[in-house]
Amino acid sequence: MSTKKVAVVLSGSGVFDGTEIHEATFTLYAIMKNGGEYEIFAPDVDQHHVINHITGEEMNEKRNVLIESARIARGAIKPLSDFEAGNFDAIIFPGGFGAAKNLSSFAFDGADFVINKEVEVAILGMVQTGKPIGALCISPVIIAKVLGGVELTIGQDEETAKAIEEMGSVHKNTNHGEVIVDEAYKVATTPCYMLDASIMDIADGANNVVADVFKMME
Repeated sequence: MSTKKVAVVLSGSGVFDGTEIHEATFTLYAIMKNGGEYEIFAPDVDQHHVINHITGEEMNEKRNVLIESARIARGAIKPLSDFEAGNFDAIIFPGGFGAAKNLSSFAFDGADFVINKEVEVAILGMVQTGKPIGALCISPVIIAKVLGGVELTIGQDEETAKAIEEMGSVHKNTNHGEVIVDEAYKVATTPCYMLDASIMDIADGANNVVADVFKMME
C-alpha cells in the first residue's frame, strides 16, 4: 500500500495574524504518526496585518504569508498556486487568525466574507476528486463558505456558528478533541483553540481529525 500524501495549508506564523503553531505542528506530527507524509503550502500574498503577539497591537510593517509560513515548514514549502489535487490523498487546514484574515476575510466581513481564490480552488479540487478535507479551529468557516450544506464544528462560539448557518451549512457544538465528520463531503473538523484549550487538547484534536481523515481515504 502506497504512503498517503497530505497537503497542509498554512496562513502565516503565529495565532493572531497567521497559523496557530501548535495546531500546525501537531497536525504534521499526526499525519506521520498515522503513516502518511505531508507537503506544506501557503498562498504567496501579503498578510492582512502584523500583530505583536505580546501586546496584541498592530505593528507598522508588512509580511508575506508564504515567507512567514516557511518558518513553521522549516523552509520546505511551496506556493499554494503549485497545489494540484491529483497529487494528494487529502488536504488539511490548521487554524489561527490567519485563516480568517489571510486565507479569507471572515474576521472582518462575517458571513459575507471572501476567500483567497487559490484556497477555494484547492478545496473544490479535493471535493471533485472525492478526497477528504480536515479543518481545525476557525478554518472550518472557509469550508462552509466554499461548499455550503456541509456539517461541521468550530466548537461552541455562538456568533461563528450563526455565520456558518447563514452560509447554509450545519454547525454542531463540540468539546475538546471531538470531531464532526460530514460523510457526503468527506470533511472532518474539530475546535482546538476555538475553545479554552491546553496544548494537550490541541494534540488530541489534531490527532483525532487526522485519524478520521485517514479513515476516509480507505
